[in-house]
Amino acid sequence: MKTSYNFQELYSHALACGCDAMLGEKLKQYTSFKIGGTCGVRISPKKPEQLQSVIAKAREWDIPFVVLGNGTNVLVPDEGINKAVVVISDNMSGITLEGEDVLSFGAGTALTALCRFALEHSLSGLEFAFGIPGTCGGAIYMNAGAYGGEMKDILTEITVLNTLGSISTVPAEEAELSYRHSAFMQNESIVLSGKVRLKKDDPALIKARMMDFMGRRKEKQPLEYPSAGSTFKRPAGHFAGALIEQCNLKGASVGGAQISEKHAGFIINKGDATSDDVLDLIELVREKVLRETGIALEPEVIVLR
Repeated sequence: MKTSYNFQELYSHALACGCDAMLGEKLKQYTSFKIGGTCGVRISPKKPEQLQSVIAKAREWDIPFVVLGNGTNVLVPDEGINKAVVVISDNMSGITLEGEDVLSFGAGTALTALCRFALEHSLSGLEFAFGIPGTCGGAIYMNAGAYGGEMKDILTEITVLNTLGSISTVPAEEAELSYRHSAFMQNESIVLSGKVRLKKDDPALIKARMMDFMGRRKEKQPLEYPSAGSTFKRPAGHFAGALIEQCNLKGASVGGAQISEKHAGFIINKGDATSDDVLDLIELVREKVLRETGIALEPEVIVLR
């Protein structure tokens, strides 16, 4: 039985704070999988202070909530979630150059936009992130990485809203950044902004590296279909996609969900996939790969409940 929460009161508070909000909104438009039912209320703050106020009220009124960026690494059940969903994206974006080599940015800033800004200022170090579809806040939360680079290599500090309701800035070395992990996954702090330190370089060389990485993505990844990126984390000493292909699962499908024929590490939505289709296909892959290789794959996709 679903617990009843006062989403209407939180909705009214969010509007009074100046946030954009909607009751009972479908979440499929907020996820890259294009899958998902409704939430209790969707709230999009425009300033950190608005977010701080909304989260404080949600906690005061015991209303469960989840924070989303661009929703590029999540799966929302078709039956929806009985929670408030706080979306941190375009409304909380912005980039500033500090000194010669430090970029400060809001959590809702698109990661690709940060890469382009770095290029415009002849700064190298973010090329690996060009084409990753998430927000900067999500990239910090997951310690996003690709092609030998990751956020922890360039981050200097992160400003968060902690569980006590206060805003604080922590050095990057205290964020416990490792492979697809940060301390914020455990301490439930919400990333508000961050800073990266880059290096001056020839913009032509920076652009060439960016275009190279983007070219590889287009060639090898099924960017033409909705997905949540890599479905599984990389097991030590192996590549998930190679293991899945080794088990003859490339192209396998359940309902509208399919293991990409272009890259076996991706599960794609062929157009009418349900959340159960995706979850059943994930389980099929995990069972067969474990049975045939002895390696347990761990999903990288976060399932919202």
